[in-house]
This record gives sequence, C-alpha cells and structure tokens, in this order.
Amino acid sequence: MRILPAWKVGYGCFLPLLLLGQQQPSQQQSGAAPNQNSNKAQLARIHDIEKGKAGGMSELAAFLKDPDRAVRAEAVKAIVKMGGPSSVDPLIPATRDVDSEVRMRATDGIVNVYLPGYVSGYFTHSVRQVKAFFSPRNDSIIDEDVAVRADAAQAITDEINFGTEMPARANAALAAGVLRVKVAVPALLEAVRAKDNDLIFQSLVALQKIHDPSAAPGVGFLVRDLDERVQITALETVGVLRSTDAAPDVRYAIENARNLKIRRAALSALAKLAVPADRTIFRQYVINGDPELRTAALEGLGRVREPEDTPTLQASYDETNADWRIHLGAAFALVNEGDVSTQEFSPLLYLVENLNSRARSDSADAYLRELIHREEVRRNIVNTLPESTRAQKVALCWIFADSHAADLLPTLNQLAHDSDPEVETAAKRAASVIQQTRPAP
Repeated sequence: MRILPAWKVGYGCFLPLLLLGQQQPSQQQSGAAPNQNSNKAQLARIHDIEKGKAGGMSELAAFLKDPDRAVRAEAVKAIVKMGGPSSVDPLIPATRDVDSEVRMRATDGIVNVYLPGYVSGYFTHSVRQVKAFFSPRNDSIIDEDVAVRADAAQAITDEINFGTEMPARANAALAAGVLRVKVAVPALLEAVRAKDNDLIFQSLVALQKIHDPSAAPGVGFLVRDLDERVQITALETVGVLRSTDAAPDVRYAIENARNLKIRRAALSALAKLAVPADRTIFRQYVINGDPELRTAALEGLGRVREPEDTPTLQASYDETNADWRIHLGAAFALVNEGDVSTQEFSPLLYLVENLNSRARSDSADAYLRELIHREEVRRNIVNTLPESTRAQKVALCWIFADSHAADLLPTLNQLAHDSDPEVETAAKRAASVIQQTRPAP
C-alpha cells in the first residue's frame, strides 16, 4: 500500500489553490468555449504560417499568450511542426500553460527537437487517447552525445509535479526519461509516491533510463505493490539501479509471486543485485524449465562469480537445443567470471556475433554494455572488430561509449576512418562521448 504522510496530502490539496491564485485564468483560458467566430482570424493566421506563408516562430510564440485555449493549442502544434532548435524557446513557457493539453503538446515538442520523429500520428488528433497512449511502454531514449538545454530540462522537471492533472504529469515523467533528465530524479522520486499508477509507471521507467544510482533507495517500497504493472516495473528498476537495500523485498516477491511474470521480474532483479548469499536461489532456478527464470539464474551466478559454478555455466552454454536466451545468459555469465577469449566458439565472441541478430541484438547489447566496464573485456573485444559486420561495429561503438573508458579511444579513432560512413559516424560520436563529460540536464 502506498501511504502518503499527512503533510504531503495537505500539500497536494493546497497546490491547486496556489496555482489558481498564481495564474488566475479567465473563463476562456480555463477551457470555456469562446464565441465561435472570435478565434477564426487567429487560427487562419496560424495555419498560414504553418503552411510556410509569411510569418515565423516569433509570431506563433505570440499566439501562446492568447486567452483562447484553442488558439494556444493550434499555435503549439504549428511550432512543433516547424521544429528545430528555435522552437524550444516558445515551447518552454508553454509547458506551464493552464491547459493540460497545451502543456503535453509543448513537452512532446521539446522531446521531438532532441529525438526527431518522437511526435507521430497521435499528435494530429484534438485530444490524445491518454489511457491507450500510456498503456504500452515507451523505450525511446536519446543518444548519450545529445545535450539537452538546461532550461528545457528544468521545465520538464517542474511539470512532473505540477498540478493535479495526472496525464500531463505522467507525460512529463515519460519525457524526462527519454531525454535522460538527471535533474528530474528528485521530482520522479516524489512522483512514485503518488496515487496514480500511470504516473508511477512512467516515473519508474524514467528512473531506469536516467540510471542514477542515488535514486535506488527511493523505489524499493514498490516491489510489493498490488498493481502488477507497477510491481514488475519497480522490480526492474530495483535491478537496474542495483538497489541492494531492497533485496529482502525482492526475495519476498519471488516466494510470494502471484504469477509467473512477477516471479520472472523478481528473479531477474535479484540476479542484478548479485548478493553472494542468494547463490542458493540461483542454483535452484538454474535447472528450472522456464527459459526466462533459468536465464536470470545464470546471470545471477555469473555476477556472483563463484568458480565452483563454472561447470554449470559451461554446461548451459554448450547445451544442445537450449533456448537462445539460455545460451546468451550463460555466455554473459562465463565472460563475467573471466573467460574473455575471442577464439572461435568463445562466449565473448558469441555475444558479439548476436549483435547481428534482430531478435537477439538487444539482449546481447545489454550484456556487453555491462561487461565492457571490465578492463579485460575491453582489452580483448577489440580483437573481434576485423571480422565484424557494419551492424556489429556500429553497436560496438555505442557499447564502447557506454564504458566512458579512455583506453578505447584509439580503437574508436581507428574506426572513425572506416570506409563505411555509418561506422565512421558512430565511431566519431562515441569518441566524443568518452572525450567529454556529457552535460547532465
């Protein structure tokens, strides 16, 4: 159960009164319908600018101050359609509009500047189907070398806990995750204590994307949540953030899981925590008939790094007709235990080879991003490059960038002269990530 302290409940009730006192919206601003003919000229002008006729961003920005909500909404849509870095300036104040739809459109427009294509078909409709929009998980995220303006990051952060309209707050949390807005972490931790499941869900996913370990202590309480989606996402977040303080609750979730999906998420989280005392649990599940449970157990044994488990891991890696997830999990575990050879049939080479597979590349990429922080892996993985395909080289460039390790710069500088332009670009961008400390919005 999520129980808010009394002072927070009081604050939540008082906030709308504060906002009303600050903004004092007119009848038209608050959503009441204006005279049907009063906005025709403004809307026509906005549409003309949108179609490329005389006028520009500054004139559209002026329409964002119109008392008519419909005018402001159309102005935001036109600004987003025009796009580009210059659209950020008018969109920032629009994230503070009294109307939630205007705020959501402005927030999405800011994201679209840094992740072109983010705004898609739903944006053309007058009202987003909120429940349908928030149901599937959005895994979009900007590349590490994309820097978000500090004022834009702060505007999205402020919106996360702004007002009582939960869809707009959830949308801001989603945006914070896509843009890796690190300054939003305190607001997201506050949001996970709300009473709205969409807001909690989006905030947890955002915390996973931002990947700030300092947030770890603030999410563990949700691993016993009664809402399945929230509980599973909380378990994932505990694992991603390596929240070892939540290990007892994760064990409880394994033992008392209401269904297989929850048990899988719980065991996967426990495997990421890699507490040596949980080795017994991992050995219990490594012979389980469910491929996902077995894979999580293999990962856990690999992270615990007990030499006695090597034969078990090797047997799983060599097992004929086993599920591909088991082979990948065992390969990861063996490399994590110290097998960093790149000879034929070696586990490290197997992980690199699977970067070519559409179905398996995400898993292989995730494993290699974790392993690349080990010096012996970085030293040996470069030996796979001469025989690598374009897809493998591009993926490895970004995996190298994730390490932030200067010892990979010579390899990236060499790849920056690759004959394939896609590899060349990826290598240069990855090198820039390592060379510069990425601004933390």
